[in-house]
Amino acid sequence: MIDFSLTDENRLVRQSARSFVEAEILPSIREWDEQGGAHPEVFARMGEMGFLGGPIPEAYGGSGLDYISFSLLCEELERGDTAFRVVQSVHVGLNSLTVLQWGTEEQRQRWLVPQARGEKLATFALTEPGVGTDAGAIQTTARREGDHYVLNGAKQWISLADIADHFLLFATMDRAKKHKGVTAFLLKRGMPGLTTGTIHGKLGIRAGNTGLITLDNVRVPVEDRLGEEGEGFVIAMSAIDQGRFTVAAGAVGLAQACLDASLKYAHERETFGQQIGQHQLVKQMIANMAKGTEIGRLLVWQAGALKNRGLRNTRETSLAKWHATEHSVQAALDAIQIHGANGYSNEFPVERYLRNSKAAVIYEGTSQLHTLVQGDYALGYRQDKPIRCEPWPAQGFERG
Repeated sequence: MIDFSLTDENRLVRQSARSFVEAEILPSIREWDEQGGAHPEVFARMGEMGFLGGPIPEAYGGSGLDYISFSLLCEELERGDTAFRVVQSVHVGLNSLTVLQWGTEEQRQRWLVPQARGEKLATFALTEPGVGTDAGAIQTTARREGDHYVLNGAKQWISLADIADHFLLFATMDRAKKHKGVTAFLLKRGMPGLTTGTIHGKLGIRAGNTGLITLDNVRVPVEDRLGEEGEGFVIAMSAIDQGRFTVAAGAVGLAQACLDASLKYAHERETFGQQIGQHQLVKQMIANMAKGTEIGRLLVWQAGALKNRGLRNTRETSLAKWHATEHSVQAALDAIQIHGANGYSNEFPVERYLRNSKAAVIYEGTSQLHTLVQGDYALGYRQDKPIRCEPWPAQGFERG
């Protein structure tokens, strides 16, 4: 028997996140979106609420949430605005959970604990000006000099780049080895030679920070290497599995926001003597919006249930991310259509939903990549090794 009912904790997390969004984000999000730029003070309050340590075990300063609760947290934050779910993706999913899985106990205490408590903001730096999906082709280099590594290169399209305190960053020690030359490092703001900047003029997620990182002979102590030399690509892929889960959950929240806005407008707006919700083709768009959102939510919960059991979930997470992000774009398009001319104005939130939705079908693996991945699984060309980690609640994870 499959039980889809939420626990008391799941419902409490959802309500806490929803109340936070209604009080802290929705009253100001239109202004923040127009002005551009992140609001670290809101991230700080998210830390106070325990959101920045969501699924991190309490032993490391986190809230110890199970993955269904974590998905609901991401969903509710993105119902407010994508920028605030992005913090969950990069700070928690891509960075903190990766340090939990791959870090030594000393690294967990020094890097993870302050992140989980919300005292330090963290990000993940893999993408480069000429490297996106092909992560094995990164150009940023690292060379060993005694008890340090020297890093040189540049990263681009890095969420929170200009405001993060900690960086999980990837460099190659031997370009000829491609994937097997990549190594992971933990860096902090203020290191000599590390500079950051902000990318302006983005289509969406304007209330968040996206930027670039430049490394000019940055010296990183050997003890701040995460994992072994050459393990960086495997570490990055395990991190992206976590990040994709948060993106999928957030996309469900964005689709739900589109549905909520459309339902409200369909009841308020009248044409030809009746509410527009009475028109069949409006009903069709709303029905498809509701259907796709529910499918996305169930796919996310399926992946979350596997995570709670400590089971490999690469296929399920990819499927959830692929469906939920594609659906969120279509939901936003339909929401604008339902709103008519009003949907083209920022007097209504649906135009922001459309702008925000587009990024998620690009980052954490493009829709085209996930199409190929799912095709390979269906055809039997791709099979994952059944790696098992500690089930939730966990104090740590097996490496890999």
